[in-house]
Amino acid sequence: MTVIQTDIHKPIIEKALQGNRKAQHQLYNMYSKAMLNICFRMMNNLPEAEDMLQESFIEAFRRLDSFRFESTFGAWLKRICINKCINELKRKKVVLEYNDQWQQIERVEPVTTNTEDIDFSVEKIKHAMALLPDGYRVVFSLYLLEGYDHEEIAGILNISESTSKTQLMRAKKKVAEIIKAGQIDFISNN
Repeated sequence: MTVIQTDIHKPIIEKALQGNRKAQHQLYNMYSKAMLNICFRMMNNLPEAEDMLQESFIEAFRRLDSFRFESTFGAWLKRICINKCINELKRKKVVLEYNDQWQQIERVEPVTTNTEDIDFSVEKIKHAMALLPDGYRVVFSLYLLEGYDHEEIAGILNISESTSKTQLMRAKKKVAEIIKAGQIDFISNN
């Protein structure tokens, strides 16, 4: 049995598809903040994230006729944003911290940092994440924040699943080390 998801914004999407600028603006207002957060986590730079957001919406509106309501508009747009960011990182030839030896690793070692006495607040994790090398940050974001599994990440980044797992493990370890070492100069009081 095939389940067809109904997008609650279908009437607005259909108007936007017809070129209605007001409907397009409405979609932008509904989704831009969440998509900017995704772009920022991927790019780690607000101006670049804003550029990726704009390019993502331009592409989404250009390709809106290919949206088949088989998923939500937000999920479809999220995929466009992530792909835009990854393509931009590749275009800039950002070195994702991959090593040929890592692709041979089948077993991922557990995080060895003692994390019991570390205060893992959301703000501290966000700021520690910003300090991660690009490869770690991208896999960390795709897996923990965007909900992709290692098979999907491997396909998106053109790496092996074991490399994705290793990157995630190393990212978690590095976040714990950064927080434990107090390398974060921002502490939220809010």
